[in-house]
Amino acid sequence: MDRFDYINGKLFAEDVPVAKIAKEVGTPVYIYSKATFLAHLTKMQEAYAELDTTICYSIKACSNINILKFLAEAGSGFDIVSGGELYRAKQAGADMSKVVYAGTGKTDSEILEALEAKIGYFNIESEAELENIIKLAKKSGNKTKAALRVNPDVDPKTHRHTTTGKKESKFGVDIERARKVFAKYGNNDAVELNAIHLHLGSAGKTVDPYVEAIKKTLVLIEQLRSDSFKIDTLDLGGGYGADYETATAPTAGHYAKDIVPLLKGKGLKLILEPGASIAANGAILVTKVLYLKKGGEKKFVIVDAGMNDLLRPPLYGAFHFIWPADVEEAFVPEKRKKELSMEGTEVVDIVGPICEGADFMAQGRSLAPVKRGELLAIFTAGAYGYTMSSNYNSRPQLPEILVDGDKFTIIRKRQTYEDLIALEK
Repeated sequence: MDRFDYINGKLFAEDVPVAKIAKEVGTPVYIYSKATFLAHLTKMQEAYAELDTTICYSIKACSNINILKFLAEAGSGFDIVSGGELYRAKQAGADMSKVVYAGTGKTDSEILEALEAKIGYFNIESEAELENIIKLAKKSGNKTKAALRVNPDVDPKTHRHTTTGKKESKFGVDIERARKVFAKYGNNDAVELNAIHLHLGSAGKTVDPYVEAIKKTLVLIEQLRSDSFKIDTLDLGGGYGADYETATAPTAGHYAKDIVPLLKGKGLKLILEPGASIAANGAILVTKVLYLKKGGEKKFVIVDAGMNDLLRPPLYGAFHFIWPADVEEAFVPEKRKKELSMEGTEVVDIVGPICEGADFMAQGRSLAPVKRGELLAIFTAGAYGYTMSSNYNSRPQLPEILVDGDKFTIIRKRQTYEDLIALEK
């Protein structure tokens, strides 16, 4: 699953003790495993090798350019959703022909920058957006390709904030309306509309919604082809599950086992936009225990990481396995689950220092005994961890550390108080 393992009761990131990094860099701190990122990318590349497939890693999941660089070197393209992410892709040395641009509110300046960069595809979210991209492409003299995002009205049954494939979504157009969009815009001379884009949502737990969506979309593609439109690419988006709990999400191979047979012989290139399935297990957030407290019947473990550092638990009710970085051998977890029936554990709330009742990492969670000053590791923190962090409560953002074998590098420095107000002077 990842390269964060206990050896003699001590947690290692690849071949580096987590405690060593925390001692040198301080806490809280994000620690990434290069080998884990690359392993998940490779598994996806191999799983879909039978098809003409481009993997476009979703930058929004984890966007440090040092990580993007080694992913690009390993053959990954990129899924972007802003001008800032386009800039990051450029700085990482990305192949622009393997960049796809999604998002409902692309500004004129962002569109022009992407046209100038000659990205591979725009994912079209609305007719109004398509009209605007056609206008700007003609104005700039830069022709481009585009995929119409359709909503197949399939529910992946994830959190309501991460479900995007229903008719009621702000993203894309109803699958029934797609033929009308192609009839109106499919033969313009500035934007080649030759692809269909799907994205059901995030944190998928089963393959079935993708199979249902693909079957519906293949019917649409045949209809469009019968209308004399050349559709040669299908972008299945992302949302593929990651193991926040051990063995709870399909692997890349499991997804491909059901998806590849549906697409073989269909004359379609395939684009995938994985984010969490590559990044999530690639990082831990390490935090230090500040205080232990009782409140009524509750026990609290107060740590130095807050909701500004990891927003997913209060925002999505997301589960992250949390465990001490140094434990007795009897407390080394075999699996990372919500409920661990280990003798000697205590049920606690793990909370941070932010002045908000929603500032928690876990509630009602079994935890091995800890003391003030000890380290806790918050697992599966690579996706939407640092990228959703903020300076709320005027807290400096955290350093990011990249581990490669037995070496580690600071790939983002910890913000200072001076950094906090630098743009306000």
